[in-house]
Amino acid sequence: MAIARALAMQPRVMLFDEPTSALDPEMVKEVLDVMRQLAASGMTMIVVTHEMGFAREVADRVLFFDQGQIAFDGRPEAFFDGAHAHPRIRAFLGHVGGR
Repeated sequence: MAIARALAMQPRVMLFDEPTSALDPEMVKEVLDVMRQLAASGMTMIVVTHEMGFAREVADRVLFFDQGQIAFDGRPEAFFDGAHAHPRIRAFLGHVGGR
């Protein structure tokens, strides 16, 4: 419902902060499908998420923050498939199943 209300204002950019974190697991797919449609339509979205499969699929750019600093800024392929020198990125992807 919140996404529909935001779209009514015809935004150029939409911000999502963990949009699936408080959802019933049965609703997660529905919300991610709506966000996929928005991305396919050309909507610019800034998304904070732990849904790594979704991020890998939809993102044009990935930023990874570690202790308030940008540890990675680049293409999703480089983030998910790259051999990272940064230990926090390796640890994070290992914990959330990003590979």
